[in-house]
Amino acid sequence: MDIRLSDKRNGTQIEPISVHGILWLQTHFESNHWESISNGLVIIPTNDAEMLSEDAQKAGLDINFINSLSQIDKI
Repeated sequence: MDIRLSDKRNGTQIEPISVHGILWLQTHFESNHWESISNGLVIIPTNDAEMLSEDAQKAGLDINFINSLSQIDKI
């Protein structure tokens, strides 16, 4: 896996997993965002994340897009 995209309440979190993922993301975002992206601290709108995922897959990257996770409350 090169990039993990995880749905959050306010968008989709980008987490680069491999060097290839980091390098690819660096070609799509301005340099002032690279540190935050490499540390998994960036959330973008889900529609943008879907387009980003498609572009990355077309470039040969392995993307893990987790659409949503819910935790079941224990009774």
